[in-house]
Amino acid sequence: MKNLLRAAHIGPALAVTILAAALAIAHRLPAGQAVLVVAAVLAGQLSIGWSNDLIDRSRDRSVGRADKPLATGALSVRLVTAACASAVVAAVVLSLLCGLVAGLVHLVCVAAGWAYNLGLKRTVWSWVPYAVAFGGLTIFVSLAAPAAAVPPLWQPAVGAMLGVGAHLVNALPDLADDEATGVRGLPHRLGARLTRLLSVVVLVAASVVVVWASDQVRLPIRIAVLLLVAALAAIALLTRGRTPFRAAIAIAVVDALLLVLAQ
Repeated sequence: MKNLLRAAHIGPALAVTILAAALAIAHRLPAGQAVLVVAAVLAGQLSIGWSNDLIDRSRDRSVGRADKPLATGALSVRLVTAACASAVVAAVVLSLLCGLVAGLVHLVCVAAGWAYNLGLKRTVWSWVPYAVAFGGLTIFVSLAAPAAAVPPLWQPAVGAMLGVGAHLVNALPDLADDEATGVRGLPHRLGARLTRLLSVVVLVAASVVVVWASDQVRLPIRIAVLLLVAALAAIALLTRGRTPFRAAIAIAVVDALLLVLAQ
């Protein structure tokens, strides 16, 4: 089970699922509807994670990725394929149970993740699936709410920026391995230095937008948040090792919390 969860990229999958749950609570979804939303997002994320490792298993094996159970042989391809297919079916059913329009929006988000796995990760457009998926998540949850309303434009815009920032940050540790096997997405074309800079710029921009839009939050709190983000941005840009990565992740977490609190 541990290896199966690892192959699903369970950390990022749970992070996105928790964000969906927080948005559902912020939108005051009824308990049953909130459970459907969370389950649909989790199923979609699991399908994306498993498909990623299935598609990349030869590449991961060639660069000696010991953290990839499919590449090391610790997991069978048949088992992961079955799990992935089950997750796809569950994602479709659960998404549509949230409402036809809301469900279709979420399935577009899931399809964006699959499109990344199937080839967009190797192009300059590697950031697009993340923008679509994270921006679309805010629309999905809003449409699944009793009012079934499209959220203000700034919310999917912040979600999209959060997704692009997450893509850039997530790519940083694996740039060398990816390059060795022919993966040349936007971060690889920019290089580590510019990727780190752009990730911070995008995430800080998301912070500014959400703070500007959160007029129901008291001004001193908004100023304090911006000062915190500015400090984290400085750490991300001026330090070395794993510290910039952790600082950028911290900005992303702050952005996600602000997005939820601004509902």
